[in-house]
Amino acid sequence: MKAKKDSPGVYIPPPLFYVLTFVIAISIQKQIPIYDGLFNEQWMKYIGTVLLIISLFFLIKSLRQFFLTKNTVILMKPATSLQTNGIYSVTRNPMYVGLAFVYLGLGCLIGNWWNFILFPILFLMVQEYIIKSEERYLLREFGQEFINYTKKVRR
Repeated sequence: MKAKKDSPGVYIPPPLFYVLTFVIAISIQKQIPIYDGLFNEQWMKYIGTVLLIISLFFLIKSLRQFFLTKNTVILMKPATSLQTNGIYSVTRNPMYVGLAFVYLGLGCLIGNWWNFILFPILFLMVQEYIIKSEERYLLREFGQEFINYTKKVRR
C-alpha cells in the first residue's frame, strides 16, 4: 500500500478567496450602496495603480522563485523545499501579500467601500484557513528549519 504524501490540505485555491470576497463586495454595493466621491479623485486612481504595481512585484518574485526551485504552488501537493531566500526572506507569505495588494488596488480603482469593509474578514479567512494550515504542514515537513525561519521572517 502506497503511503499518502503529506500536504497543507488546503483544497480551495487561495486566489479564489480573494475573488469571491471581491465579488461579494460588489454584490453588496448593489444592494446597500455606499457612495463617496473620494473614489472619483484622481489621486485615488494613482493609489490603486501603485498598489497593483506593488502586487506584481510580490507575485512575480514569489512565483518565479517557486518555479525555479521546482516547488509547487498547489496546496494539495507536498512541498519539495522550504522557501527562505529572495522575497521569502522579507515575508513568509509574499503571494498572499501580492493578492492583498491586487484586491485593495482594484478596490481603489472601482471605488467600492465594501471591498475595504470586507478586507479584514478576507484577511482572517486567509490567515486561519490557509496560512495556519500551511504552517502546520511546514512544521511537520521541515521541523527545526521551519522554526528557525519563523524566528527570522515575519508572517
